[in-house]
Amino acid sequence: MPINDIPQLKPETVAPEKTSQPVADIIQENEAEAVSIPKLGEGNKKSLKQKISIKDRFKGRKAKAFLIGGIFLLVLFFATLIPSLLVYGKVKAVYASAQDVLAAGEQQNLPAIKSELQETEEALVSLQKSFKLLSWTKIIPFFGGYTKDLDHALKAARLGLESVDILIEAIEPYADIIGLTGSEVAEEASDGQQTAQDRIEFVIKTIPDIIPKADELAIKAGAAKSEIDKINPARYPVKFAGLAVRENVSKAIDLIGQGALFIEKGKPLLEAAPYLLGAEEGRTYLILFQNDKELRPTGGFLTAYSIAKVEKGKFEPVSSSDIYNLDASYRPYIPAPDPIVDYLQGPYALSPNLRLRDLNWSPDYSESMKLFSEEIEKVGIDEIDGIIAVDTQVVVNLLDAIGPIGVFGFGNFSTEIVEECNCPQVVYELESFADVEGPIVWSENEPGKIVFAPENYENRKKIIGPLMNSILANAMGQPKDKLPGLFEAVFKSLIEKHVLFYLYDSKAQAGVESFGIAGRMDDFEGDYLHINDANLGGRKSNLYVTQEVNQSVSIAKDGSVEKEVTITYNNPEKYDGWLNSVLPNWVRIYVPKGSELIDFSGVEDKVEPYEEFDKTVFAGFFELRPLGVAKVTLKYKLPFKVDDEYKLFVQKQSGTDAPLYTIEVGKQLEELFLRTDKEFEFKI
Repeated sequence: MPINDIPQLKPETVAPEKTSQPVADIIQENEAEAVSIPKLGEGNKKSLKQKISIKDRFKGRKAKAFLIGGIFLLVLFFATLIPSLLVYGKVKAVYASAQDVLAAGEQQNLPAIKSELQETEEALVSLQKSFKLLSWTKIIPFFGGYTKDLDHALKAARLGLESVDILIEAIEPYADIIGLTGSEVAEEASDGQQTAQDRIEFVIKTIPDIIPKADELAIKAGAAKSEIDKINPARYPVKFAGLAVRENVSKAIDLIGQGALFIEKGKPLLEAAPYLLGAEEGRTYLILFQNDKELRPTGGFLTAYSIAKVEKGKFEPVSSSDIYNLDASYRPYIPAPDPIVDYLQGPYALSPNLRLRDLNWSPDYSESMKLFSEEIEKVGIDEIDGIIAVDTQVVVNLLDAIGPIGVFGFGNFSTEIVEECNCPQVVYELESFADVEGPIVWSENEPGKIVFAPENYENRKKIIGPLMNSILANAMGQPKDKLPGLFEAVFKSLIEKHVLFYLYDSKAQAGVESFGIAGRMDDFEGDYLHINDANLGGRKSNLYVTQEVNQSVSIAKDGSVEKEVTITYNNPEKYDGWLNSVLPNWVRIYVPKGSELIDFSGVEDKVEPYEEFDKTVFAGFFELRPLGVAKVTLKYKLPFKVDDEYKLFVQKQSGTDAPLYTIEVGKQLEELFLRTDKEFEFKI
């Protein structure tokens, strides 16, 4: 069909309705209704231009924001960088000046110390001024924490320097006694010809002048500790650029804390010193010699005793004898603890009652001596002012300071290491004299006559008095240059718990307890640990035994704490049948009261946990052989939870040397040789 023949369809034409609305209005309404319909031409081009314009404006605003932010960060960077560099330079200046103070201290030059301290104070003031430019950064997250720490450190440093100024003013009259030179005040107080005894008398007379300074010093040191305690070592990396950062921060905090505590606890002892040293009235003391090589709960087996008088700081031995002499006159009636009866045996196989020489079974020296003092009255020892215990390490410390000495009738004594025992010569000689097995048998028919006495009995009962008298005489007559070493030997013996005091005067006793030289089992709000060993017939094997203690602390999310304590005993020497033998050891481990035991291994025998001194005790028995190792492990749960801080107090057993302690709290690790009681703090 031709295309032209196809019918064409046309739209139907509808006639518009008649309306009175103007045409212009109708056109306007139609245009309004058609807004959503895409249009071509000029109108559509205008819409695209509008979209591009909005996008450009957005990009512009974004770029502007980035520009402003970049400028702000740049300003912030330079506002912190420049003051930080300035502060860093000032910190280096303070550090260098502090090193000069330490160098002057090593030279024991008092004028130089005072001069360098003045420069350090000036450098610190300059640093504090520079720090003001940086102090605003405390508000910045993360960075601000370090700024706050620096602020606390600067305040503590300022208080520390003020404390040192007070200390120097207090000790300047006694500068020559502690080895400092160049003090005009000291030279006016004493001349170079004075003996140690003269100087001690001078110290005793002037103690009342020191006490007010001690109050001032305690306030400053306490404030410094308060500032430094606000620093969290956990904030710092373990290492940075190969340097141990976190460990050094912790050590600095600990050093300041220990110093403040030492000052605080030293004041009561200072107040008690005139009484102790017989400043106004002579004192009489019973001196007990504890053999730390045969370790017992308070520090060693009670091997001998001496009566000594002290007046104006001068000690004079009156008499000395063997502890077995006292036991020969004593009638035992107090039931002995089961471990002594079961493992020490000897005389306890015949009578299960305590001898005088074993009355120091309580690890609390004051408790042991309270009982001992009551019992010795029954054998004629009374009218004394207290009981002082010393061990062989005190003798070694003193001889290290004054050098070899001779004792008439007994030979020479020194700290030279000898092959016979691989120990100091004086220890070897004392152990030779102390090597007494069995009791002394007195005649029933002839009073005063000895039927049987162990080998070395005569020397043993005579050596203590002459030896101590010779040591004291030599110490008191030392020239000026030996005094610092002598002072250090006495101080070391005290803080390491080789000398213990039990005094009948309550105020004097409070003084020695405050300073930690009374052998007390202390209370503590937090975790607590005390390990107490008793050698029950292992001869003198503690001469060779070493101890390591590892504490692993696990803290759960709810704050509950579980601990694993591993105690490793090592005897590296061979059996010799005299000093070194199999060690039968009874160990008691004191922990917070209410602790729940999970596991206790490494002991051959153990008792059910019990309570003593408001603490829970885990106890057991094991043997350590020469060339052997013994390991005791216990797991337990603490009776309390912790929040943001874990605190631990460890008390050292008197008479021990310096056991190695390792403490792990999460990722934090601390390791040290425990020489005295110590408190630890770990941030969680």
